[in-house]
Amino acid sequence: MLGSFLITLREGLEAALVIGIILAYLSRTGNRGGFRPVWVGTALAIAVSLITGGAIYLFAGALEEPGEAIFEGITMLIAAGVITWMIFWMRRQAVNIRANLHSQIETALGRNPTLGLALIAFIAVAREGIETVVFLFAATQSENSPLMSFLGGITGLAVAVVIGYTIYIGTSRLNLKVFFNITGLLLMFFAAGLIAHGVHELNEVGFIPPLIEHLWDMNNVIAEQSTPGRFLTALFGYNANPSLTEILAYWIFLVTVLGSFFRSLRNERKVQGGTGKASRMLGSPSTPAAHRE
Repeated sequence: MLGSFLITLREGLEAALVIGIILAYLSRTGNRGGFRPVWVGTALAIAVSLITGGAIYLFAGALEEPGEAIFEGITMLIAAGVITWMIFWMRRQAVNIRANLHSQIETALGRNPTLGLALIAFIAVAREGIETVVFLFAATQSENSPLMSFLGGITGLAVAVVIGYTIYIGTSRLNLKVFFNITGLLLMFFAAGLIAHGVHELNEVGFIPPLIEHLWDMNNVIAEQSTPGRFLTALFGYNANPSLTEILAYWIFLVTVLGSFFRSLRNERKVQGGTGKASRMLGSPSTPAAHRE
């Protein structure tokens, strides 16, 4: 439930922010007539995402073993990769996303406002929506209760919509940078769990050798079916009796992405510190001049 909640909260908020930026810019520039095509594009994107999700679940349900296990395992690995890509992509794009959207809106208004605005909204929401259904499919395969996973996803989406709306109307003081950093870190652990679960599924059918089938057994300490075990399984990919390849895949992935994430944070602080220092150095001589004028 927690994994699906995090996924839909983050993906839903990204989509809500994009739509909020579009609507706010249209309102500020006196183009409120563009609201309708934006909502039409959003609705079409949601419909396409739901159809894609339904198709994935139907296709998976029609498969028989070992095809089902192979499909689920590969989907989990792909979902983990896309989650990781999404986290780092959002960090790179966050600085310029508003300016890029404003440029796209101006281009659309100058050519074909109805089609252009609908297309901008459709692409933004469809990208997040399709990513979400793939992630949720992978999450439901790794959790013991698909119903709880579904409820977690709906709750996360509802919270994202509320936060997005409060940001749009200017009443939210949420620090988006901190929010995305924290959820990004949690999702990296979730993605590592998907990697381990995907490898486990492929171990089961012999697609990836386990090397050592059960490296240890922790069921007598924290059983997978217990409440703590289910929590750890849903969020961190806990397996009480993992294979060696599961453990190797989990930690190689986690150490790699966490190292890259913290390295990018450190570089960002250095750049900001250098910019602030340069600004102070450039600003100090001009202060007396300003007083002389």
